[in-house]
Parts: sequence; structure tokens; C-alpha cells
Amino acid sequence: MLTAEEIAAFHKDGFLVLERFVAPEACDALRARAEALVAEVDAEALGSVFSTTSRVQDRDDYFLGSGGAIGFFFEAEAFDAEGRLAVPKERALNKLGHAMHDLDPVFDRFSRNPEVAAAVADLGLAEARLLQSMYIFKQPGIGGEVVPHQDATFLRTEPSSVLGLWFALEDADRDNGCLWALPGGQELGLKSLYRRDSAEGMVMEVLDGSPFDLTAGRPLEVPKGTMVVLHGLLPHWSAPNRSPRSRHAYTLHVIDGRARYLADNWLQRPPELPLRGF
Repeated sequence: MLTAEEIAAFHKDGFLVLERFVAPEACDALRARAEALVAEVDAEALGSVFSTTSRVQDRDDYFLGSGGAIGFFFEAEAFDAEGRLAVPKERALNKLGHAMHDLDPVFDRFSRNPEVAAAVADLGLAEARLLQSMYIFKQPGIGGEVVPHQDATFLRTEPSSVLGLWFALEDADRDNGCLWALPGGQELGLKSLYRRDSAEGMVMEVLDGSPFDLTAGRPLEVPKGTMVVLHGLLPHWSAPNRSPRSRHAYTLHVIDGRARYLADNWLQRPPELPLRGF
């Protein structure tokens, strides 16, 4: 599926941009399904706020139990001072997560694309398992910042094996909060661990407090249908979306089925929903 040059570029940069990898019709079908799921949910009864800046979800049972569910997570700026939604429900959500790929047939079909499976295998995950899925809305005007991070901080295996697959369901640019990546940053080593602690809920354990040099970051401005592959140790982030345009995206995280998934990871799957491959 991938050329030798593409594989070499991934190992050098820590990411690979494959433009127009997914047909526009498939992107539209996933968007329509996400919108249908949102239409069905009672915004006053379900969901919680998700933020990478305040980490309000660290003690939230709804978030911590979503590894085997379809959860609804709101933008912090979607609420007024009294805690009421200040925007329509369909404009209030930060994301859906984290098991749509196993629980919804439309998400399952998009996620288990043979071309995606072939690309993942070419990058070394011959026994890949689909661990986590997220539908990111990046709402116009209030789409939250995603701070610089490494996926291996949150989804750890021994040995480390996580790959991120990020799909642009709309054109993404600097105005509406595109991804940024630090080329070669996967060589810097793991900076922190996000893990369960029986006494404190979730904790962020710092392994290396030196900051990333974000001045070397590269904006990944890509058209609809692009798949971006992210090494688990690659620092990446996105700015808030203050534009009038949304930036919908879909993210899958896959791990090597031969690696050990650690018991103190935040994301835990129920026994009735074991991990599956492509």
C-alpha cells in the first residue's frame, strides 16, 4: 500500500500525510452518522465536558467508562456562567468517543477499510488491534485547543506500539485549527504518563520536564479525505478554532496485538468487548 519513500518519511518525521486517502462520500457518510447520533442524545442528561487544558475529566466516571461506549463530550465554552448550554446542542460537542468503531456499523465500515489496514501493516503492525475511536467536531468559534502531547502518554503498551490515524472529514487549515506536528519529535522519548491511580483517579506523571520546541512545528493543512498517520511518540497539537468554519475529523488509535496493554491505562474495555483487528 505504501511506497518505500513514504515508509522512510514516516520513520524520519514521525508522521505521514496521505492526501485524498478516503473518498469524499465516505467522509460525508461518517459526518451524517455523527450528526444522527447527536440528534438522538439528550444534551441535558448525557455527556460531560472534555478539555486538554483543564483536564476536568480526570475524575469523571462518564469519561473513564467510555472505553467501551459511545460517549458525548461537550466543549467547555458551550456553557454559560450558570452551566446552561449557550449554543445549540449540535454546535456544543467537542467529540464522541471512544468505541464507535466497534459499536456502530457506519463507524465500523469506515474504520475497517482494507486500504487503512494495509497502510498500518506496512508500518509494522501486522497484528493491529483497533483500540480507540474519536469523532472530533472542532466547532466554529469555540473549538477547544488540544495541547502538545504524545499519544503514547495516554495509550501505553509494552513495548510501545500505538499509532494514531487522523482523518480530515473537512478541509483543515490554520484558520480552523488544523493539526500541528513536530518533525522528528518521536526521537525525544516519552515525556509523561497518564495513568490510573486508585487514590487520586487519573494522574499525569512527568518523566521529562523539558518542553517541546514548538517553534519547529509544522502545520498540517490538508484537504478533506486526507489520512495523517502519527507515531505514538510524536508531539502534535492544534490551536483553538475561532473561525466561522468547523473542522470535523475522525481519529483511530491502533496498537500491536502482540504487545501488552497496561492495566493502569485510562482506557479500559469491558470483557464483553474485546479488541479486534481490521
